[in-house]
Amino acid sequence: MKNLLLSCLFSFVLLSVDLLFGHCQVPCGIYADQHRFEQMLEDQTTIEKATKLIQELSGKKDAQSQNQLIRWISTKESHADSIQKIIAQYFMTQRLKSADPKYVDKLTKAHSVMVLAMKCKQTADLKNTADLKSAIMNFHKSYESKK
Repeated sequence: MKNLLLSCLFSFVLLSVDLLFGHCQVPCGIYADQHRFEQMLEDQTTIEKATKLIQELSGKKDAQSQNQLIRWISTKESHADSIQKIIAQYFMTQRLKSADPKYVDKLTKAHSVMVLAMKCKQTADLKNTADLKSAIMNFHKSYESKK
């Protein structure tokens, strides 16, 4: 019994390593900034689709529609969480440096992305999804120092 418990615990630790030590927090110096922006835009597109389907399904009362409604809500929140995680754990902890002359501007725009991702979780308003996309693009322009 003790060996089984230790084996299960060991397996859990091995499976959790990726969750506990994400690539961007290992000091390897390998960064994929463009990939992170693409991922956030993909997440935003999923949030937008989910919001549209939530609006469509919310008026239906059959069991299948209710099941799909709950799944789309969960999907929307998961993708909003993903955006917040990328901003917090990749950009804010690894890539935004206080010595950068544009630090405050970049930090402000990153914060705006996080807030709008939160608003997308709280509502089913397509305006928030459009604002989120705009905020991601604004942060990207500032981050890349583009006009």
